Amino acid sequence: MPTAPDDERVALSAFGRRVRELRKELGLSQEELADRADLHRTYVGSIERGERNVALINIHRLAKALGVPPGDLL
Repeated sequence: MPTAPDDERVALSAFGRRVRELRKELGLSQEELADRADLHRTYVGSIERGERNVALINIHRLAKALGVPPGDLL
């Protein structure tokens, strides 16, 4: 897999940290969040580790599952 430039890695990591922060505030496991967002648990884990460049539709799914506007994830 190609490596993202530093600024892109920072953005992916920040997004993942925010998802994890909100998930933990709600007391959800990765699996529970994945179920709510109709995503796979391993995909959610890779997002939280900053390994995924998340598609817009999945940002919306995560935001809805976390009960926040999509902009709150950025």
